[in-house]
Amino acid sequence: MTEGQAGAVPEPAAADRSGQGVVAAFGQSLKTLRVRAGMEREEFGKRLGYSASTIASFEQGRRIPPPRAIDRADEVLEAGGLLKVWKDQLEKAQYPAFFQGMAQLEKQSIELLAYDTLVVNGLLQTEEYMRTMVGNRRPPLDVETIEQRVTARVSRQDIFERRPAPLLSFVMCESVLRRKFGGNEVLRGQLEQLLLIGQRRNVELQVMPLDCAENAGGDGPFTVVTREDGKRFVYTEVQGTSALETDPKQAVLAAARYGIIRSQALTPRESLEFIEKLLGEL
Repeated sequence: MTEGQAGAVPEPAAADRSGQGVVAAFGQSLKTLRVRAGMEREEFGKRLGYSASTIASFEQGRRIPPPRAIDRADEVLEAGGLLKVWKDQLEKAQYPAFFQGMAQLEKQSIELLAYDTLVVNGLLQTEEYMRTMVGNRRPPLDVETIEQRVTARVSRQDIFERRPAPLLSFVMCESVLRRKFGGNEVLRGQLEQLLLIGQRRNVELQVMPLDCAENAGGDGPFTVVTREDGKRFVYTEVQGTSALETDPKQAVLAAARYGIIRSQALTPRESLEFIEKLLGEL
């Protein structure tokens, strides 16, 4: 996805092929440098902290190594930075094509406002919840892709540790908190994580009750992101496709609509109490 309006978003299939090409090219480079160094996969894996089979997955383009592993591989193989230059492209390739633009915006954001009606926002999900949701995709994804998507989603949660800390606000429909994706244990872990994240000073977490008579979010979930330069974007996603709106007028209206939604939802304190109540019912 580019930082343009929906009409400028590249065709997903083409973008996916491009991402796969990047991963395959990196894998071939990794293998070439390893062979040149006269190192077997098992020895190389031990020095990186991975099994020989995982190294094979990296080299065959079936898995994307994390940034630290790429840095270590560059050092072990004395590649002189030849592997490190791939990191930005590989980071983009680890996300599905329709989300790549949004992933970059998250890293540049100073404020993020998210309204969710179907599932817990990806930035708030536990690994178990992530794996359940990605595993529920139909047609099903292969195991390597599922793990790649989970790893990528976990890495996005670095946003909570950034300094200076961005302002993060999440409003979610009560129904999101009641859906037992993965069963009671997965939901219990997810609710516990929400309680922890909701206590962060830069995070406002709110619940929109099902019995609320007024809800300005009837058009569905959306996210408003403000970048460091002050420019705002509106992101929407449905059925594996997405739109990234850059029109300033639409961004202002979306932010205003989000403000109304916040005023209609439970307060952050009431919301945490509500989540604790749901947790006690499991």
